[in-house]
Amino acid sequence: MQELQSDDLKTFLENNQKAIVLYGAAWCGVCRVIKPKFVGLANERTDIAFIYVDAEKYPGARQFAEVTNLPTFAGFVDGKLVLQKMGSKEEAIMEVVNEVTGN
Repeated sequence: MQELQSDDLKTFLENNQKAIVLYGAAWCGVCRVIKPKFVGLANERTDIAFIYVDAEKYPGARQFAEVTNLPTFAGFVDGKLVLQKMGSKEEAIMEVVNEVTGN
């Protein structure tokens, strides 16, 4: 898993055919709880690029998904949003993974 280091999510999405973004924030307790599960899944799934975006630090990255609540998981294929889910359940991540992989 990578962490966005500048407000340039577009480049990451262009360089990765299948990607899942976790939008979170430092102040978000639920985000801190779900992030290790996201990292674990990223380590298991080498067929998908995973990235964490601090939505407060990099507000421009929010334009790629309609981020209204944190945490939000967004799945992209060929740079296009295919599914997003809000919440802290691992099932939400898996729904996005399944959509991105076509399962």
